[in-house]
Amino acid sequence: MKNPTSALITAVLFALLLAGVLIPHGAWAADFHLPAFRLQWDESSGPEQVSGLLKIIFIITVLSVAPSILLLMTCFTRLAVVLAFLRTALGTQQSPPNQVIVGLALFLTFSIMWPVWQEIHREAVIPFQNQAIGGEAFLQRAVAPLKAFMIKQTRTKDLKLFTSLTGDQKPHGPDDIPLSAVVPAFVISELKTAFQIGFLLYIPFLVLDMVVASVLLSMGMMMLPPVMISLPFKLMLFVLVDGWNLLIGSLVKSFS
Repeated sequence: MKNPTSALITAVLFALLLAGVLIPHGAWAADFHLPAFRLQWDESSGPEQVSGLLKIIFIITVLSVAPSILLLMTCFTRLAVVLAFLRTALGTQQSPPNQVIVGLALFLTFSIMWPVWQEIHREAVIPFQNQAIGGEAFLQRAVAPLKAFMIKQTRTKDLKLFTSLTGDQKPHGPDDIPLSAVVPAFVISELKTAFQIGFLLYIPFLVLDMVVASVLLSMGMMMLPPVMISLPFKLMLFVLVDGWNLLIGSLVKSFS
């Protein structure tokens, strides 16, 4: 049977017919009890219940935006973009794969952001667990180290752009800049820095491609793709100069 859908329907009908023949008639009269599930909305008995519900909603909201916080408020963007540029410059197609690039960028992010996480844990999480501060103070203390990290890596021109777009008054200092202006300014600053590093990565491999293409053209091998010949030389050059060590070391030092 060529049609897989017809074959599947025939197999199901045959199984039902076989079950009707082999299974005694009384066996179908058995009762099957499923666990009951009931959803009920009760009115709040007091402010404590409303407060607990709001906390649950807040936690779910934070968990839903956690990937965005990781992508846009840490050094992950620069690392991932630069590693992707490196793969394209080498011309190795899907090697290293996306999973390796994202995993390496993720663990490098944890390593670079570790002092910031420690400060957040020391200044915000521990006092909140000890009930020394409230929820509002916890958020202010938790955001402060992350905001200071982003402002340090953000260009003044980008901060001025988004500060003017928000329509707020001119801030007198870094602490007065709203987070709604810091995050997008930090993102475009990271993208610009990543593109600059990617441009520098392309230069040696582009020169090697041009040399190989010129040699092949002078030998009359116009039908042979230059990328196929230059790829082993680019890999050899990258390995001989210990490219991974240089690149990762430079990326980590660029955040200091």
